[in-house]
Amino acid sequence: MPLISKWLSRLMKMVPLILVVLAPQLLKAQGRESLSLSEAIQLAQSHYPMLGQKDLVQLTENLSTQNINTAFLPQPTISGQATYQSDVTGLSLPIPGFSIPSPQKDQYRMVAGVEQLVYDGGMVKTQKEIQQLNTAVEQNKVEVELYGLKTRINQLYFNVLLQEELLKQNELVSKNIQAGIAKVEPQVQNGNMLRSNLLVLQAERLQVKQKNIEITAARKGLLEMLSIYIGQPLPVNLHLQKPPGTWVADTLLLRPELQLFQSQSDLVAGQRNLIRSRNLPKANAFFQGGYGRPGLNLLSNEFKPFYIAGFKVNWPLGGLYTSGREKKLAVISQQTIDLQKQTFLLNTSSQLQQQQADIDKYEALLATDKEIIELRRQVTESAKAQLENAVITSNDFLIQVNAEDSARQAMILHELQWLQAQVNYLIISGKL
Repeated sequence: MPLISKWLSRLMKMVPLILVVLAPQLLKAQGRESLSLSEAIQLAQSHYPMLGQKDLVQLTENLSTQNINTAFLPQPTISGQATYQSDVTGLSLPIPGFSIPSPQKDQYRMVAGVEQLVYDGGMVKTQKEIQQLNTAVEQNKVEVELYGLKTRINQLYFNVLLQEELLKQNELVSKNIQAGIAKVEPQVQNGNMLRSNLLVLQAERLQVKQKNIEITAARKGLLEMLSIYIGQPLPVNLHLQKPPGTWVADTLLLRPELQLFQSQSDLVAGQRNLIRSRNLPKANAFFQGGYGRPGLNLLSNEFKPFYIAGFKVNWPLGGLYTSGREKKLAVISQQTIDLQKQTFLLNTSSQLQQQQADIDKYEALLATDKEIIELRRQVTESAKAQLENAVITSNDFLIQVNAEDSARQAMILHELQWLQAQVNYLIISGKL
């Protein structure tokens, strides 16, 4: 018993720690209750597989830079050879008592050398800069890809919002029809109205129920698609927050494409520097040590060690044949980038103008939607009273109910289109 009490005591002390560790997992399993558009975009970008390419690009730069840096490390070489010559140089001098031995026809040499780059015309520095510029270009390409994801999430998000608003409106229509049924039933029971009027309303109520099923299924499918993009489960009762309707027109562009164009221009400038560096002279210090027969003394037939140390300059002039054309190609590349940038700015400006026109249009429509709905509501209320007094038929009543429903759906659509046009403007300008 004391042992069991001791273990229970330890277990009770561990309970708070277990709860702290498991709480995030439990909350995630239950799913979130609400979601905003900015949260959805951030989650989708962080979950997007393309994001992992940024780490790979950076790793590639690190490895490539390390390889480039080895150019300034001592470059050792080892070589060996054994040869047999059909003839060798010999000297025959007619001097009594004096002779010069001829070299052996079989000769052997083993050499180890090391070469140290002293001056490379800025090649290593320029190559590292180009590697960094390449990385910037690739990173910006990933940013452009991630930015394109915003449009897809925006479309999905507003489609879900639309289904939610349609569900609310469908519920209102159902209540109006139910109110009509409540007024018709006593009239039918009293014999003041044909039973067909009641049947029409009941059939309409079932159609509204079917429509509710369709909207619910569409919303569920859209939520599942959104869930795949953000990498989190989304409950059916999730509440999507409407973006705020505050709007300030601003033509300042903060798009990642502009950063991509700039990094591409920087890369072209780096390539021009590389052309210049490649055609500059190079200087190296070197040392060679070896052992062989003959050594440096060609008239000796003995195996001897030897060494050579020195300094050499190499100026590759062959690149001068192509450097002019390479520079022209760099200019053409820069002109291509400039044209792409101008095209992008033109298209973006056109898109912003279109979104601004849509914003103004939906604002004007919303200004009259409320008035139309209020008038339609009054007509529907009047139709209820007329239906109750058997002045109109159920079909006449449904015409007014559907007219009010259409007006409300139009306002719902206009409001969401107004909000989405604002969000589109922010996405196109790069501020979201």
